Amino acid sequence: MKNILNYFTAKNVIPIAIGTQRTQSLIFLRALRFAFACFAVILTSCNEKKAEEIKEEEKSSTEVALTESQYQTVGIETGFVEDRNLNKVIKANGYTTVPPQNSAEVSTLIGGTVKDIFVLEGTYVNKGKVLATIQNLEVIQMQEEYQSATANVEYLQLEYNRQKTLSDENVNPRKTFQEVKAKLAAERARAQAANNKLEALHVSAKGSSSLVPIVAPINGYVGKINIAKGAFANTGVSLFEVVDNSQMHLDLNVYEKDLGSISVGQVIDFVLTNQSNKSIKGKIFGINKSFSNESKTVAVHAKIDPADAKGLIPGMYVSANINITNTTVPALPKDAVVKNADKYFVFVQQEGNAEEKHENKTGGKEKAYEKEIHFKAIEVIPGTTDLGFTEIKFVEKAESGAKIVTKGAFYLLSTMKGGGEHEH
Repeated sequence: MKNILNYFTAKNVIPIAIGTQRTQSLIFLRALRFAFACFAVILTSCNEKKAEEIKEEEKSSTEVALTESQYQTVGIETGFVEDRNLNKVIKANGYTTVPPQNSAEVSTLIGGTVKDIFVLEGTYVNKGKVLATIQNLEVIQMQEEYQSATANVEYLQLEYNRQKTLSDENVNPRKTFQEVKAKLAAERARAQAANNKLEALHVSAKGSSSLVPIVAPINGYVGKINIAKGAFANTGVSLFEVVDNSQMHLDLNVYEKDLGSISVGQVIDFVLTNQSNKSIKGKIFGINKSFSNESKTVAVHAKIDPADAKGLIPGMYVSANINITNTTVPALPKDAVVKNADKYFVFVQQEGNAEEKHENKTGGKEKAYEKEIHFKAIEVIPGTTDLGFTEIKFVEKAESGAKIVTKGAFYLLSTMKGGGEHEH
């Protein structure tokens, strides 16, 4: 305070002698007002400087510069937003499968000891091919029963004819004829039942063999074999798997929100999850009317052309695109769109950057550096990707005719994040 009083006295700010209390108060108030004015100027200057620094920092975080040599080394290419006809797609995952009628679990109707096995896993078999034989002595009894019933039928048929003639001539009582008729019908039924059992077991009714053949019910490839020679084969237990891959189709899991866009007849493109080097086409032929599980997905069935189904086996996982509509949308090559955190960006080349010169401290001479090319990251919302192009929507309106990096965008993103080397 003493220094402030001396300052005002020396500058003749207060022409009155500092002797009274009133004069001292007046000097103090004027000094205080001056100090506040200086503080306000300093504070305003600091705020403006800080705002400029923040603005510059935000600008630098979305921009990146390359020298001309870097530009050529990286192979940067630019292009423009184009209007493209792209298919809107719904992505779905699923697996390959076959219709129920093209897959069979082979079992036996009668238990027995496995005598022989005639096929290996992976063997192609035709319908009716004997896969194995089992032995069961009950089969001999079935054959004897059939043969006995057949013999009785032959005898009773003759007796039936004789009794009918006698009955017609009123020689014998009609009751005798009726008894013979009933016995004939019973023996015929017994013979037919025994024959049906033997036919179901694929055993001949003639002869006496204890071997029961296990035959393939469909054409296809033998899958897992669940029996061994000498083991006992139980009824109702799968002994072989036979699969016909000629009618392969897909079961895709589609979420509830996408069901309104799905319909029978739509074309799909899919790749095998573990073999994504080939794209295969299919067509939807059925949509389930109930949810498959707790994930709220509905099974959508798509048929695969038999020519494309070669080499596929049931249970292969696939990633599919269901083609919904074909529309014209603004698009860029898919490599132009890069992801940073949870946002997507494209890089726009900035025009009008002049050549820069910097002083060389060691030589004392001015050295000219290469011209820099600046790029700015602009946020976009990607849409449909098809035929190597991705639909884009700019979050903020972009300049018309802007040059957008179509090749090398990932390098620019890495450089912007500090992963690239750049000297300035």
